[in-house]
Amino acid sequence: MYYLFNHDKWRYERKFVIAEITKHEIESIVKLHPAIFSEIFYERQINNIYFDTFHMDNYIDNEVGTSKRLKIRIRWYGKLFGYIKKPVLEIKIKTGYLGSKISYPMAPFTLSDNLNLDSIQFVFKNSQLIPDIIKEELLKLKLSLLNCYRRKYFRSADNNFRITVDSDMVFFHISENFNTFLHKSTDYINTVLELKYDKLFDDYAEKITNEFSFRLTKSSKYVSGVNHLQL
Repeated sequence: MYYLFNHDKWRYERKFVIAEITKHEIESIVKLHPAIFSEIFYERQINNIYFDTFHMDNYIDNEVGTSKRLKIRIRWYGKLFGYIKKPVLEIKIKTGYLGSKISYPMAPFTLSDNLNLDSIQFVFKNSQLIPDIIKEELLKLKLSLLNCYRRKYFRSADNNFRITVDSDMVFFHISENFNTFLHKSTDYINTVLELKYDKLFDDYAEKITNEFSFRLTKSSKYVSGVNHLQL
C-alpha cells in the first residue's frame, strides 16, 4: 500500500514515553515551554481496531524498526463499545521519524460481543468511500488488537508544532470469531508525549526537544498492546 502515499505530505513524529512523573506534571511542563504551547482541543478518548497480516508482518516491522513500517486501523472517538457512528479507516506509513497517513470514512457498525472478522469485512465492503483496490487488500488481513486511551492536544504559539499527550492506555485481545473482550491489559504508568511538525520545520525541532528532560524513544502503542497481551 506504500504507493498510495503522497511523499510531499509527510511530517515528523517524535515520541517520548514517560513513566517518572504524572500526566498532570507533563502537561505543566508543556505549558511552561518557551514555545508557548496552549491546549487547542478538549481531552477525548481515542479507540482503535488494528489489522495485520496472518504472520503479523506489520507488528514485526514496527517492533524491529524496519525502514518502512505500516499500520492499518479503524479509529473512532468517544465510547469504546456500542454503536460507532463515524469510524474512519486509517492507513499509516512511517519511515524513521517521518510519517504520513490516508483516511477513509467508513459505514457505521457496532462493537459488541458479536464483532468478528466477517462482520468487519462486511462493513468494509459496504463503505462506499473506501476504494475497491484497498478493500481487496483489507480482506487479506486479520484482526490483531483493540485499544483505547485518553489524549490531550497542544499547539505552539507560532502554529508550527503540535504536541499530543496520551495516557490511561488499555489493550484488548481481539479474535476473528468470538470476542468477550475480557482478556485485556492496562498501562496507567506510562504517558506518551508526541511532537508533530512538518518537514519544513525540522531544523527548529531540536530547540523544542532540548527544553524537555525526557528521552526520545521508539514507541508504538500497537506494538506495546500486542506485547502487553503476550505477557
